[in-house]
Amino acid sequence: MLRSLARLIVRVAGWRVVGEVPSLHKAVFIAASHTSNWDGFWLLVGKTVLNVKVSFLAKHTLFWWPLGIVLSAMGAIPVDRGNSRSTVAQLVAAFAREDRLFLALAPEGTRKWQRYWKTGFYRIATEARVPVVLAFIDYKTREMGIGITLHPQDLQKDLAQIRDFYRGITPRHPELKGPVEFPPD
Repeated sequence: MLRSLARLIVRVAGWRVVGEVPSLHKAVFIAASHTSNWDGFWLLVGKTVLNVKVSFLAKHTLFWWPLGIVLSAMGAIPVDRGNSRSTVAQLVAAFAREDRLFLALAPEGTRKWQRYWKTGFYRIATEARVPVVLAFIDYKTREMGIGITLHPQDLQKDLAQIRDFYRGITPRHPELKGPVEFPPD
């Protein structure tokens, strides 16, 4: 019933869900560019249409009763953003522990303009030895879905491929879309 409702929302709103869920048991999904609270809504609708269980991080302060119960049921994992190194280690451990895990992350780490992407998604994928799946929400074409899958090997080549993929994707607030770059070492 929930999937039918999600399909109805997509159709009525004039959107299309494109791409297919890769035949994988584990992956880090990135969704860029994250410039609006609406991105989270469309993530939930899109994952429901695609019938894929994708976990995502949410600020631990959102997990108050009864919202915490709802967020957990939707796949949210509470995170205290105060210690990113600890978060990476916890998520790598989760990949080792679970037989199946798809984890969606917004590489900007915020809806505001950022000069650099957070490196956590890449570090998690590399350390957990799982692929990175590029997901998107394009407000110009009104399409959302799943794009290519990368198997992290070479940071600069992988970043170039990610940059090329997201170049034509228009976020809700294009002025808040920062460059696809990692901070210098």
